[in-house]
Amino acid sequence: MDCFVYVIGTRSGGRALTYVGWSNDVMARLAKHNVGKGAKTTRGRAWHLLHSEWFPTKQEAMSREWHLKRDHKFRKKLAAKIKTTAVKRKKKRAT
Repeated sequence: MDCFVYVIGTRSGGRALTYVGWSNDVMARLAKHNVGKGAKTTRGRAWHLLHSEWFPTKQEAMSREWHLKRDHKFRKKLAAKIKTTAVKRKKKRAT
């Protein structure tokens, strides 16, 4: 069974937020997060896929999810991409 670990991100209140999860279908899961059917902490925000990894088994995916949730350095690096993208978009709108 194909399983994926994913990291999604958003901007909220001037700060970047990330969320780590696992799923059999990343895009369907992202859509659920964006309509408020995802985890409680993801409701009410527009999320974007920042990173995903494929695993052949659920056990491997869940193990990697556990490690990514604790890898604050990696998540902070991904969050910096959210900030950079948001700043570039604001500059484009202003001109």
